[in-house]
Amino acid sequence: MSGGLLVAGTTSDAGKSVVTAGICRWLVRRGVKVAPFKAQNMSLNSFVTREGAEIGRAQAMQAQAARVEPTALMNPVLLKPGSDRSSQVVLMGKPVGEMSARGYHGGRQEALLGTVTECLEELRSTYDAVICEGAGSPAEINLRRTDIVNMGIARAARFPVLVVGDIDRGGVFASFFGTTALLSAEDQALVAGYLVNKFRGDVSLLEPGLDMLYGLTGRRTYGVLPYAHGLGIDEEDGLRVSLRGAVRESVVAPPHGEDVLRVAVCAVPLMSNFTDVDALAAEPGVVVRFVDRAEELADADLVIVPGTRGTVKALAWLRERGLADALVRRAAEGRPVLGICGGFQVLGERIEDEVESRAGVVDGLGLLPVRVRFDRDKTLARPVGSALGEPVEGYEIHHGVADVRGGEPFLDGCRVGAVWGTHWHGSLESDAFRRRFLVEVARAAGRRFVPAPDTSFGVLREEQLDRLGDLVEEHADTDALWRLIEGGAPVGLPFVPPGAPPLGAGAGAPESRGAAPDPAPQSPEGLGFAGSAGPTGSRGQGLDCAGPTPQELDVAGSAEATPQGLGEAAVVHVDQEAK
Repeated sequence: MSGGLLVAGTTSDAGKSVVTAGICRWLVRRGVKVAPFKAQNMSLNSFVTREGAEIGRAQAMQAQAARVEPTALMNPVLLKPGSDRSSQVVLMGKPVGEMSARGYHGGRQEALLGTVTECLEELRSTYDAVICEGAGSPAEINLRRTDIVNMGIARAARFPVLVVGDIDRGGVFASFFGTTALLSAEDQALVAGYLVNKFRGDVSLLEPGLDMLYGLTGRRTYGVLPYAHGLGIDEEDGLRVSLRGAVRESVVAPPHGEDVLRVAVCAVPLMSNFTDVDALAAEPGVVVRFVDRAEELADADLVIVPGTRGTVKALAWLRERGLADALVRRAAEGRPVLGICGGFQVLGERIEDEVESRAGVVDGLGLLPVRVRFDRDKTLARPVGSALGEPVEGYEIHHGVADVRGGEPFLDGCRVGAVWGTHWHGSLESDAFRRRFLVEVARAAGRRFVPAPDTSFGVLREEQLDRLGDLVEEHADTDALWRLIEGGAPVGLPFVPPGAPPLGAGAGAPESRGAAPDPAPQSPEGLGFAGSAGPTGSRGQGLDCAGPTPQELDVAGSAEATPQGLGEAAVVHVDQEAK
């Protein structure tokens, strides 16, 4: 059986995603076969594995940090928000329907513990170490009873827990202490210590506080990571993540040609996979910004309408803000527009949606000869092709089926004049195609912009991941960290009062301070549901992790469900890791 670690956080946005990736990169560089794992993720930024499974992009990034191929085992449960009250549930890489927040936390989430522990055990049987990422905070006492991603999975696997705190926010000592003190004695026994993130200044000034924290909790601090610009790669959600993305801050080279190229990305509601524009921002001389007002398109050389979990909602938002009229004017003037996935659907003539919004037939912007019909089945694919004479790879995640009725073919979509549309995410990461596309944009925009001939997005990403590994290797006690991964939490860690509230004192409080821990189920049988088939009846696309069926979870089919998506306000286990 392999070793492992759960990276938890005092809050969302504490830095769990990148710390997990940094630990994975540090371990693989020292010859350890390592895999990432996140039991339950909430994100609109997702990725398609080679097996055709949809997982969070953060886990795909962490797999790259570990130098392994991402699989559904690494993120068995993915929640894709569509509103503030419900979400599409993706189980073992396949959507199984919509569920309200109350329904999910009312018992359905707990039924998945066997599935996620099975996935974790399969990874542990294959790898030397598994580095798990938690969600939000482990001290969300209202949700502890049904928790499968923080202390729930740590208890099931007997993994030590490293709590990450963002000192740049302030209050990190109180956050560390309070997080620990709100856990039950049984949970506290697995909290091995702390990791300070985003520290600025002289570490010696911090040391008295760390000593006092040790005196108060009996737990050591395993490292103080300095504030580092440009590490926000493939995070969960939050517009600020992309605005602070690594490639934007790390590229300091001047434009290769005489002009810069200005790209405006419409910040549509429920924006998904905004990481599509990271590759553009990697190019010297390309300035990327997100906009929500029509006047902000005036000086843009290229406008991108990105993917969205709510196509009809995004279309209405564009019209309400005058952005739709501005896009129509741009097209008439021959000024470049690119629509990706939901953005592509918006640019078409008509949308027939009885699945996502159930709005029926809605007129699109009419900029491309395309009619879109939403299908109950989701397209999950990894297409390969060519465009503008260059090879292109991408991935598809959409319910909309496009009927292209004209125009010039473009990545299974089409082009009319200076308006392009495609369902392919990630296409701009293909370096040669990206350069040719930017040449076309510059020509149509009348800019003397020349893309640099040697920019490699893949190389830039590897450099970022190496920087994460460097941060861990240089600023954490890696010997102590390895002992933790290999041997588990230290024995005899003291209890920090008051501990979890007594049973019944708060919503979902699982146990009193002195209560014996509930046995952690290790299989679907232990939870009393059938484990013979995964959500699609195929045991999770050939993986050996069984999962409950949609009927056992009581998940509504996507067309019949009443609200869409599971929003941040409804579920506290939102994980918007932004550092």
